[in-house]
Amino acid sequence: MLLEVTKAEYLDGYRVKLLFSNGETKIVDLSQSLNGVMFAPLKDIEFFKRFVIKFNTIEWENGADFAPEYLYKIGEAV
Repeated sequence: MLLEVTKAEYLDGYRVKLLFSNGETKIVDLSQSLNGVMFAPLKDIEFFKRFVIKFNTIEWENGADFAPEYLYKIGEAV
């Protein structure tokens, strides 16, 4: 089964609540994952908040995204 993000809600800081296609909800803290040039703009909290669900994961306007499998792995079950 392909794992997909089906719903995403900004919480606070760099935390996002995600619903996955397997029915599980997890809270993901991306504060330690914003490394490299592509993710540098996401350190601005206002920029970080402006993600959308595109294809099967969350994505930002600069094209930065994380694989849904990675988000699932680092997320904490709700």
